[in-house]
Amino acid sequence: MRAPGMPVACGCATPIGVANVRGDKVIRLNAIRVALAVCALMLALQPSPASANSGASEAGTGAASAISSLVYGPIKIVYATLGTVFGGFAWALSGGDTEVLSAVVSPAIRGDYVITPGHIRGERSVEFIGRRPEYREDTVVLEEIY
Repeated sequence: MRAPGMPVACGCATPIGVANVRGDKVIRLNAIRVALAVCALMLALQPSPASANSGASEAGTGAASAISSLVYGPIKIVYATLGTVFGGFAWALSGGDTEVLSAVVSPAIRGDYVITPGHIRGERSVEFIGRRPEYREDTVVLEEIY
């Protein structure tokens, strides 16, 4: 297999001048993966004639909502967890009154857990302390008094 006196690279049994079949396959697979990634990136970044808004502003809004959610989400989860714990204490101290439990736990658990692009654009308000659906602004019908 190996001619006497022929140098060996990296301590492996394949001489320097001989092609390594397994290494060639790995290189070809990596080249295919890179080519597929480049094609996917080109398709993703292709300009869309249907949108009137700039893709950069949409991407910025999405990035702002993601970064805001990274900060806001854990705070809301801690608040909901503490509300549940204190609701349990309130329920136990009230002698098992479920109305007390609901009054403490419901506002803690309801509400928004992530910031969406609609929140960033000001289309929706962030609801940290949750309200029951019948008391939300978007479902309440206000009557005009004359």
